[in-house]
Amino acid sequence: MDFSIVKQTLINEAQRRGLDEYEIFFTQSEQLSTETLKDEICSFSSGVGSGVSFRCIVDGRMGNAATELFTEEELVSLVKRAMDNASVIENDDPVFIFEGSDKYETVEKPNFDMPSTAKIRELALDIQAKTYAQSDAVTDGTQSNVFAMSTRRELINSKGLELSDTVKLGGAFAQAVVKQSDEAQEAYDFVIGYDGVDTLPKKAVDKALSKIGATDVKSGKYNIIIDGAQMRSLLATYSSAFSGKQALLGLSLLAGKVGEKIAADCVTLVDDPRLDGSFAQTSFDGEGVATYKKNVIENGVLKTLLYDLSTAAKAGVKTTANGQRSSYANQVGIAPFAFYIEGGEVSEEELLAKMGDGIYLAELKGLHAGANAVTGDFSLESAGYLVENGKKIKAIKGFTVAGNFFELLSSIKQLSDNVKFGMPSGLTTFGSPDVLLENVSVAGV
Repeated sequence: MDFSIVKQTLINEAQRRGLDEYEIFFTQSEQLSTETLKDEICSFSSGVGSGVSFRCIVDGRMGNAATELFTEEELVSLVKRAMDNASVIENDDPVFIFEGSDKYETVEKPNFDMPSTAKIRELALDIQAKTYAQSDAVTDGTQSNVFAMSTRRELINSKGLELSDTVKLGGAFAQAVVKQSDEAQEAYDFVIGYDGVDTLPKKAVDKALSKIGATDVKSGKYNIIIDGAQMRSLLATYSSAFSGKQALLGLSLLAGKVGEKIAADCVTLVDDPRLDGSFAQTSFDGEGVATYKKNVIENGVLKTLLYDLSTAAKAGVKTTANGQRSSYANQVGIAPFAFYIEGGEVSEEELLAKMGDGIYLAELKGLHAGANAVTGDFSLESAGYLVENGKKIKAIKGFTVAGNFFELLSSIKQLSDNVKFGMPSGLTTFGSPDVLLENVSVAGV
């Protein structure tokens, strides 16, 4: 059924039932993905899916229901189910159907056309072949992955708001497994979009080879540079601390600290839904509020937490337009968009030179188990490189770095100028430059 018919069917049923405040949220997605193993395609998937949710306010409470079936009978039932769901809600949280922002900015996304099945297959096999060609040490277990996706969102409500956008994204991964003597190591690299795929095999193989012969490191205090890719993983792990809802629930140490200094002077943490060059830009959040760039931390000072409409009303502040929906079937939740620490003024090489001697931390393992998002504490197995006179001289492994994320933010001495972004997940991506810390406790041998 065409979405215009879906929309009108839902509107007609809502009006027939006397609903004054309701919202329709529709998504349609297309996905392609392929994986290689050895010199063959080992998996391929493609799919097209769509779904719609209906939200309505009944007696001051929000009801929600969703479906992927677009028959007239199902759509009529969808409205009834949403109304019934509202009747069983027991909390008194403020709820809103948003009337619309004064202005919605136009976003200019990178050009990206969904590739053909043949193109995806060809690209994956080419990456795989070039990865094996990098070195005789490359062995079985080496893989490549290429994917593409397109998602269209439409939001319509009883206040006259009508919004739509489309996010298109592609990317590629190369994972290299290398073996020398009896030692095997692996590493991966990726690109967002397909520019730069030719560099993937060499980067992945070089990373894997650099780990061969890794040794232990003695316990002690070291100056440390955390690679931007690892720092962004820490930021992602602790991003819930910046949620206004978590603060209201008492699950964030940042509750009540807006306006206070919580990080080093050099730290500015940005949430930018329209980050230049990002494939996942959007002009509106999951509630229809116009998005905007904001400094969450500015020169070390906490400027704001992140809010959706309901949480902002409870906190007595304005929404930051961070009400997101990961799919049509999900409730609105608070999440950042492009969430990143701004880069500094020196290159990675200059940052290494400034540190002189120390550790370049290239891997953090077990973030799902070794980090507590509420307390900020972490204790993580790590790997990286020993640095002498500003140069990485050998790989090291098996040491543990422990600390507290919020104390870490306050301890940053300097930042590199290269912000490293991860792969977007929905409309959210994280980024960070390399960060320099001093006198960090390391548990080794």
